Amino acid sequence: MKLAVEAPKRDNTEYHHAIAEFRRAFAEADAALGPEVQVRTKGKWKQNGNYVLKMTFKRKASSD
Repeated sequence: MKLAVEAPKRDNTEYHHAIAEFRRAFAEADAALGPEVQVRTKGKWKQNGNYVLKMTFKRKASSD
């Protein structure tokens, strides 16, 4: 238990920033495209160690 308490804490600042950006982008897509928004994500590890997440927002096809 003591080891867990004394272990260095992980800095999640960038993660929280990315999640906030995703929520902002989703809100903008919802406002622009309406409530029928479809989101597609694609993630990939790059050779330099970065993880890239691509998000595509589009209007769902109407079933009329």
